[in-house]
Amino acid sequence: MDVQLEDSVLIKRYVSGDEKALEALIDKHNQRLSSFIYSKVNSRDITEDIFQDTFIKVIKTLRRGTYNEEGKFLPWVMRIAHNLIIDHFRKSSRMPMYDGSNTFDIFSFIGDDKLNIEHQIIKDQIDLDLGVLINELPADQRDVLVMRIYKDMSFKEISENTGVSINTALGRMRYALINLRKIIEQNDIVLTI
Repeated sequence: MDVQLEDSVLIKRYVSGDEKALEALIDKHNQRLSSFIYSKVNSRDITEDIFQDTFIKVIKTLRRGTYNEEGKFLPWVMRIAHNLIIDHFRKSSRMPMYDGSNTFDIFSFIGDDKLNIEHQIIKDQIDLDLGVLINELPADQRDVLVMRIYKDMSFKEISENTGVSINTALGRMRYALINLRKIIEQNDIVLTI
């Protein structure tokens, strides 16, 4: 099977029953994905385990027919691997777990304490992911959240800045956090450090 074929063609062939297409897909991305995983875990055995787990998830998704081909196969696979790396660190207790409580505060675990390189990599990815998620919020909620969290403005300042009451600003912040939580849960996103 020609590994030079487009990912979308290989995926269609695999879904249609051509097992060789999956082999070609794995061969095509093996080096890049393995290097990415190894750069985070520094262990050949763990790299191999995470690589295999990644493609098990890929296969399950493809067989279920829930993969949405948008020409983004490799970023999708890298994201699966990234989540499995986070799971690995969490299970091996090399990374503190985020203890979710009834009150959702996604920012409570993003601190400036001394982070080792693994934590810094994960924190950087969380910051990127969070930026993308925040951009999905309605503009009024996004503005209040950005002013409160990133600009450290009081609700009184936000109220004055946006021309709404303090209660409206508080409500928008509350809805922003509720909607962020929904987006995270719907997309099965792991945000932890």
